[in-house]
Amino acid sequence: MVELKTPGEIEAMRAAGIVVADALAAARTAAAPGVSLRELDEAARAVLAAAGATSPFLGYQPRFAPVPFDGVLCLSVNDAVLHGLPTDYRLQEGDLLCVDGGATLDGWTGDSATTFSVGEPRPGDTALVETTRSALHAGIAAAVPGNRIGDISAAIAAIGHAGGCGINTQFGGHGVGRTMHEEPSVPNDGRAGRGLVLRPGLVIAIEPWFLAGGRPEIVTDPDGWTLRSADGSSGAHEEHTVAVTEDGPRVLTAPRD
Repeated sequence: MVELKTPGEIEAMRAAGIVVADALAAARTAAAPGVSLRELDEAARAVLAAAGATSPFLGYQPRFAPVPFDGVLCLSVNDAVLHGLPTDYRLQEGDLLCVDGGATLDGWTGDSATTFSVGEPRPGDTALVETTRSALHAGIAAAVPGNRIGDISAAIAAIGHAGGCGINTQFGGHGVGRTMHEEPSVPNDGRAGRGLVLRPGLVIAIEPWFLAGGRPEIVTDPDGWTLRSADGSSGAHEEHTVAVTEDGPRVLTAPRD
């Protein structure tokens, strides 16, 4: 069932979204050569604790996962693009890092992700991140009343295909509210004019993730969580929680004003 949020509930979700933005910012500030992924996760945990928020990621175990997720951030490096576990791996100069995090505050949840290079970017990684970020912006721009889910999906895919990226539709955007994953599904490829009509009060996570090699195939690490490109090419992931309103899309996980 698709739940529409009231203006007051959207405001409450914005408060959770600010915590998410602060947690991602803390991880980005801490990211440097020699720093472990576990240390980035600890930085985000401190932000959540200070805000009185909890993590919808910690202990999460969907049907595909053999064990519960052991962190508050998904930290995916280089050819890993989604669901990377916070391990003792220490970042190296030039690593491409996808950081995905969430927060639940006063019963409402926010979900966001960003990708950046650690130190000097490697050839091609900057273009991949810019393409993925442009696709996110295009998807957000399409999130207006009267449009359909397919309009968001088509806007994202147009940017990704134009950039020569691989687009895998096994995972994508989704509704957000009292839990991290709600209806509807928001695929990263689709046909304009199809799917659910967007109405004010709908809150969704829009999250393009692209593979630089142009192929959509992915593989799963033995940990049962980390997803990598099958051809070893870099991956990038950008995400915001967005409310559809009469005044246009409102990004609830944007950094605080």
